[in-house]
Amino acid sequence: MTLAQDDIVRALMTERMRISTSIYIIVRDAHVAEDIFQNVTVKALSGKAVFEHPSQLFSWAQITARHEALNWLRDRKKRSATFDPSVLELLTADIASRNSHLHIDQLEALRECMAKLPEGSQNLLEMRYFEERPCTEVSQVMKLGLDTVYQRLSRLHKSLRLCIARQLGEAASPADEEGA
Repeated sequence: MTLAQDDIVRALMTERMRISTSIYIIVRDAHVAEDIFQNVTVKALSGKAVFEHPSQLFSWAQITARHEALNWLRDRKKRSATFDPSVLELLTADIASRNSHLHIDQLEALRECMAKLPEGSQNLLEMRYFEERPCTEVSQVMKLGLDTVYQRLSRLHKSLRLCIARQLGEAASPADEEGA
């Protein structure tokens, strides 16, 4: 038995945050992510694809959303930061595999906070997390001691956590504010 249109809409709205977040990771624009989500919803309701179960619909929606987001980037000749396709796959899989607590507002705040960091700090975070280099390699490339890399990462984590909390108007924990 195939899903009715109201079942399709209900299922997509239930998974809206997870799908929109995976789109946002690629396009880095909350409004574009919302537009793409809406396009995916329209395609799902067009009747060209038939879904027998909500999980089948979700899988189709994730793949379609990813393709739409990549097409959007291609059309605008933009590049997604330094995200390698394999990193995008890992991020998308991580979001899809759990009830994501990452909201578009949080991702936007993170992007803004990272943009405010000095270039050296941005490079450190990029090498460590986006290029997935081990700290030992980061220390060699940046000509820093390994302990220095760990200390800087720790300070950057704390700084980003505080910045995101400020951006979102949330109270920082007392532990975060001690040394800030």
